Amino acid sequence: MQKSMLVAVAVLSSCSMMQRSQTEQVVAATLVSDQQETELGFQVHEELKKENTKFLENPDVGFYVGGLVQKLTPFADKDRPGVKWQYFVIDDPKTVNAFVTPGGRIYIYTGLLLTADTEAEVVGVLGHELAHVVARHTARQLVAAKGLETVAAMALGKDPSDVALLAAGLVGKGSIMAYGRDMELEADQYGGKYANAAGYDPKGLATFFEKLRAQGELPQFLTFLSTHPTNTERIEKINAAIVANGWTSKEQGTAALKAIQAKIPR
Repeated sequence: MQKSMLVAVAVLSSCSMMQRSQTEQVVAATLVSDQQETELGFQVHEELKKENTKFLENPDVGFYVGGLVQKLTPFADKDRPGVKWQYFVIDDPKTVNAFVTPGGRIYIYTGLLLTADTEAEVVGVLGHELAHVVARHTARQLVAAKGLETVAAMALGKDPSDVALLAAGLVGKGSIMAYGRDMELEADQYGGKYANAAGYDPKGLATFFEKLRAQGELPQFLTFLSTHPTNTERIEKINAAIVANGWTSKEQGTAALKAIQAKIPR
């Protein structure tokens, strides 16, 4: 394992974006175990409860969101097997947001469900969130924040608990859900891929961005729609990926979403 780690460190600086992503995933998987990610996700959930986050208890809405997640996870599992996906609906109709924590805990606000016009848009967002776990973005952030050599040194013989402490520090700063430009674009690509594979129009994520862009400046709580990269760039790249990959699924699911929106408190 040490030899493969050193090779990954050596080639990382000379990679293309795709190669770099793949190499970073290998490095991250070596440095931060699945168990550590799961424990980190649990810590975040406990913090949410301490902050009195209100989780929606409507079983119909929960079942609906769970059904959408389950349509996507078989495809995510092909890219990263072994994730134990869980989902939670946060009762906050004024917040248009969704996020995922290490280990596969997916959170979606009722505000996002109410804002979307089609099920395809919701699926695109959920696929985007799954991608952050699949591509090990939190672990890769840890490497980026502390330096590859520093974290690699921990994995190559120093106290492995140091990695967990560093990861916990990232949680405390709220930075695990604030991804950089390349990671957001990468997650968009996965989101389109998973939506299409599940039979949904992969343009859903792009149309959701378009809707929010048309509303003007986005509130800060739209963390997954950060202006870095801009929504215009993201829309263009999603549409280009649809053409390049020949994604042709058409399902919109408008009626199903409208039916569930009627059951969500406003």
